[in-house]
Amino acid sequence: MTPTPDSPTLALAAELIALPSVTPEDAGCLDLIAARLAPLGFRLERIDSAGVSNLWARRGETRPVLCFAGHTDVVPTGPLEAWQSPPFAPAIRDGLLYGRGAADMKTSLAAFVTAIEAFVAAHPDHTGSIALLLTSDEEGVATDGTVKVVEALAARGERLDWCVVGEPTSVNALGDMIKNGRRGSLSGTLRVKGVQGHVAYPHLARNPVHQLAPALAELAAMRWDEGNEFFPPTTWQVSNIRAGTGATNIIPGECEVLFNFRFASVSTAESLQARTHEVLDRHGLEYELDWHLSGKPFITGRGRLVAALSEAIRATTGVETELSTTGGTSDGRFIADICAEVVECGPVNASIHKVNECVAVDAVEPLSAIYRRTLENLLLAETN
Repeated sequence: MTPTPDSPTLALAAELIALPSVTPEDAGCLDLIAARLAPLGFRLERIDSAGVSNLWARRGETRPVLCFAGHTDVVPTGPLEAWQSPPFAPAIRDGLLYGRGAADMKTSLAAFVTAIEAFVAAHPDHTGSIALLLTSDEEGVATDGTVKVVEALAARGERLDWCVVGEPTSVNALGDMIKNGRRGSLSGTLRVKGVQGHVAYPHLARNPVHQLAPALAELAAMRWDEGNEFFPPTTWQVSNIRAGTGATNIIPGECEVLFNFRFASVSTAESLQARTHEVLDRHGLEYELDWHLSGKPFITGRGRLVAALSEAIRATTGVETELSTTGGTSDGRFIADICAEVVECGPVNASIHKVNECVAVDAVEPLSAIYRRTLENLLLAETN
């Protein structure tokens, strides 16, 4: 591919795509970005953990702090023969930039950098601070990435005022949707105990599937909450059920159920756990239940950050953006612990995690412009 010389964001995005940073590998992405930030006066700090690469970069010492956050890691490519061109050889075809990570989220990373470069060149004495929080562990288990940086910052009392996460949030056109929050994710592994036996002698056994069925039906039918302005009602879904040996003449001795809550901010993990246990106990089940909270819900209302980003989108693209909390979790759930306003904004997400992942070439520089205008709307406004 030959990026056009007047598209610095496209050129940097292509450089990043060429680095095969499959989780948790960074493959040199952070070094490439750090080399662009150092001449701008950023203080660079690596907070690596357990083989995961993390970068905290900050320009300025005062508040307010506007942080751009994202990840250098990408998901595996899948079958190489299904790609029209090698996934780590960026290519432009029919107005699209192809490559693993093009949409999720190396174009956003490139746009962060070029937006900051343009802003600092025009406003070297801006008020407040600009920061970047980058990790190579977002697509994986996410235990040694952003969460570790947030813990380090919290331990020394550093807080952020605003954070823009570069997740691909757009649906049909750049900027048509931004995420101003995410639902929480709470999973459970339920094991209901029975007594194994021969199906011809059920009085000598206790079938845990039969015992569990009424409770399962009740849980599936429950209305957990009503949601609110930004969140739909909490949902509960079974993802797997296992029981028995595979033989048709054996009553199983145990039934295991995996389930997940995607929950609104009007509920808490504790309240959902308590209501689940109440149902299981009332049905007289002998059970064990292990819980895993992978993310608390977070929400950013219609404050300074939403207004600044929405105006930047409107000025750049003419699009009136929609606020949404749909989709899975993101690292915004960790950043929200030290930042009052967290919003996600990035390119169209139709091709993420797919073969032939791509992003529209004519959306690359506008994305950088959106980030630059957001910097202007927030940090220059402080001087007025």
